[in-house]
Amino acid sequence: MAARSAVIVALALQGASAFLTRGGPSPRALRARSAGRMAAKMQVSPSPMAQNVMDFSKDDPYAFTACILGDLHIDPRYMEDYYSGREHFEKIIAEDKAKGIPVGVCSLGDLGESKAVEPNTSELFAGTTRCHEAAADYLGSFGVPYEVVGGNHDLEGIDEFATDEENLAVYLKCHNKETPQFCRQIAEKTLLVGLGSTVFRDAKYTSHEVTVDDAQIAWFEELVESHPAAEGWRVIVFTHAPPMGAGLRVLQKNHVVNGCCWLNHSSGDITKKYIELVRKHRCIKAWFSGHFHLGQDYEDSITFPAGNNRGSCVFVQTAVMRSGTTRDGRQQSRLLRGTENGFEVLSVNHAKGGEVRLDATITYTSDNEETAVAAHPSEDYDHEQFFSAYTPSDDDGCEIEYDQGTILEDAGADNVVCWWKLKCGRVLGVHEGMVVEYDESTLAPLGLVVAKDELAGRKVAVVDSGLDAECFMSEEVGMEGADCVDQDLMEQAVILYDDEGRVTVVQPNEDGSYWRKIVRNKMIRMKEVRREKAAKAFMKSNFGKEEVDLVSSWGPYVTTSGTAKNTGVEGLTLKK
Repeated sequence: MAARSAVIVALALQGASAFLTRGGPSPRALRARSAGRMAAKMQVSPSPMAQNVMDFSKDDPYAFTACILGDLHIDPRYMEDYYSGREHFEKIIAEDKAKGIPVGVCSLGDLGESKAVEPNTSELFAGTTRCHEAAADYLGSFGVPYEVVGGNHDLEGIDEFATDEENLAVYLKCHNKETPQFCRQIAEKTLLVGLGSTVFRDAKYTSHEVTVDDAQIAWFEELVESHPAAEGWRVIVFTHAPPMGAGLRVLQKNHVVNGCCWLNHSSGDITKKYIELVRKHRCIKAWFSGHFHLGQDYEDSITFPAGNNRGSCVFVQTAVMRSGTTRDGRQQSRLLRGTENGFEVLSVNHAKGGEVRLDATITYTSDNEETAVAAHPSEDYDHEQFFSAYTPSDDDGCEIEYDQGTILEDAGADNVVCWWKLKCGRVLGVHEGMVVEYDESTLAPLGLVVAKDELAGRKVAVVDSGLDAECFMSEEVGMEGADCVDQDLMEQAVILYDDEGRVTVVQPNEDGSYWRKIVRNKMIRMKEVRREKAAKAFMKSNFGKEEVDLVSSWGPYVTTSGTAKNTGVEGLTLKK
């Protein structure tokens, strides 16, 4: 494959090139050196799907080092943490390059701050041309080849670009990428593989879902099928968000309730596709992700395959570099060191001068089909649990087994943790005062079903509802006839009720799932906010009203009636 162009578009931020490199080597020269090339002395096995192939180590052709950066969220006003973070890695890079070990950098996306960071403009920085040029200069200044995957903020240049396609084209150009995905052969039989998000404006639900398009998924499936573990291949995967089933710590009050924890979170069968590929293809040895802005000092910031139906793959959460973007005070990156016999996962602690900590040692078995794991304890793990989201397990003692009837007396009470299976196979549970749906295969959290405000003071019952086939007869003129439903012995009703007789039936979605896709596309929400502002301005200019009781109404309206009659919502658009 021809080497990618090293031409860099001039950075639009005044003086940005100077502050990004701070007296270091020329970013243009470093970017040119980072362009991929076929190794002059290929050892044995170049992959036909590798877009770039590096020179292998003469002493151990399987040896390599990957420096892995979590969500950067570069803000040109606050660059010191990025400078020091780069310096921490430069020491590691220099030592390994001196030994002849190939080194690469991989960024897990979300490259720019999702705020207005420049004077005299309210434009968000994330996703703009200026953002990607700044990020490209920074990543290129490490002095080794770099790769990047798109995160949920990387196509957020909504004022500059009208479409995702236009935004994506500039992202690819700035980072000298031909495709959103990448495959770099960094060592013998070792591939670094990345998949990037390509949807923001066109998101069906929240724009912050990390959505990998169908073409990339098909490409990835072909790659892992054509590089089997039986032939010695090792594939290391990089995505912004983890796949469902990874078992990593997630944020219930943020990513779970908003439906953006996992890759293609709202895509049904596609959401499960990644873990199915991991289970099937033992060549996938590790999977690195960011997205949550959580540190690497939790035991579930790395999850292991043994007994967890995760193939031979180790899943690894990566933290953030800048203090202004961390949720828990941790400022860390990851380091991956590979050898013929396996690899090590390490943490680089930017808050402690670049201190390096060994977190896990993974050793391949003789047939390369399985991995043996040694997790290394650390005193850093001894801290209060933070943002601990609940994931059910069959042996946790929290499963409710029931026939039918009331299963929870005070579901909204503090410290209630439980889960139950419906006959249809769906899994619901209560945690932190909310009803949450979990995936029936991996038991990973999917999303919010009932929030705290609705669950407080209520009881939960599950009763059979599909014992008999029924027909509803209508005699309304023009609508005469019968609406019939077949018998369904698996059908149940999930009911919330209280002693005052208030009853809520929690209806499933049309696809049978229960979790609510409440947060919608950011572009749509911004337009709705503008309409509300226009309504307030109208009332002020025409009637002199500074304060108004304003609400919005949405469709489609859902009812059990077969005829559309009313659109008002009691207590909201209708006065009680």
